[in-house]
Amino acid sequence: MRNTFGKKLASLFRSRKVYDESFFENLEDLLIEGDLGAVEAYAVSEKLQNACRKNKVSENEALQILKDELSQYVVTKVPVIDPDRLNLILVLGVNGVGKTTSIAKLAHMYKAEGIIPVLSAADTFRAAAIDQLELHAERVGCRIVRQNPGADPGAVIFDTISSASSKNEQVILADTAGRMHTKENLLRELQKIDKIVRNRIDSDCYTKVLVIDSTTGQNGIRQAEMFHSAIGIDSLILTKYDSAAKGGSIIQIGKKLGIPVSFIGTGEKYSDIDIFNKEDFLSSLIGAE
Repeated sequence: MRNTFGKKLASLFRSRKVYDESFFENLEDLLIEGDLGAVEAYAVSEKLQNACRKNKVSENEALQILKDELSQYVVTKVPVIDPDRLNLILVLGVNGVGKTTSIAKLAHMYKAEGIIPVLSAADTFRAAAIDQLELHAERVGCRIVRQNPGADPGAVIFDTISSASSKNEQVILADTAGRMHTKENLLRELQKIDKIVRNRIDSDCYTKVLVIDSTTGQNGIRQAEMFHSAIGIDSLILTKYDSAAKGGSIIQIGKKLGIPVSFIGTGEKYSDIDIFNKEDFLSSLIGAE
């Protein structure tokens, strides 16, 4: 299904018989509107313009050139869970992006695959976050390790690793704080947690996943830059993907930071989580059928 931005892009290509200078100016404006960023929009438009100058191309051929150009910046990667060792997925993100719900969806997905998950309530900054995660654990049917609000998040992670090892659970899904009094406090806390995990979990069983609201555009890019600079992000989960009107921010994150996308959230149910499909994303982005 085409998104709103994709429809606009496809309409622009259909409206022109000749790809002249005004067409490429309109294309740049539209790509910027779609959160691709001014630098990236100019570069993509210029490459398409050069290709059209060399060869007389049809609408479909021009769209395919655009798709191929954007494709190089979109990477997909799904965390591999080793059932014979303890795995940990550290789930990061600012408040309000759907982080806790994404953890519940992952737990539901892994349970369906026969993998035993345990939730770790390491967002001790907000009492509501602990209670929400506990409710999800009850509904999904998995164990949760929690402490009281204000407890040391690193201690919660440490306890979860210890208990999960003794109970033969296979993957820890760890919640983290999305906001503290200052950004510096938040980043220091995450770096402390990261160090604890690296000392206790094999590196190839440890994944740091950032949850981003698909509809936030430039804010999502800034969030990715902040978390990636603090502890390094391995992949993304995109929430509200079903209502996303744009998508250029994913291109920017891929080009600037090289972070792949793992999963997309497409609804409210626990089963509404899918592996990110690069081909579907690009086809929707450019308005291809």
